[in-house]
Amino acid sequence: MVGVSAVPVRAQRMVKKLTAECPMGYIDMSNGKCSALGLMSYTLRPAIEENCPSGWSPMGGGYCRRK
Repeated sequence: MVGVSAVPVRAQRMVKKLTAECPMGYIDMSNGKCSALGLMSYTLRPAIEENCPSGWSPMGGGYCRRK
């Protein structure tokens, strides 16, 4: 029998869909959520009044990404 090594698994990064589109790099899951499918690990926060605070950049879909 061939041994199987354990591969670390990363959870899907899910965020709530705030606008008609998901943030850049996220996929619309058609359930009100957007998923990065485990490929991204950005720190996101909702954009307030379309402006991102200092140290954050706009990412689309109503979100800001930490620089």
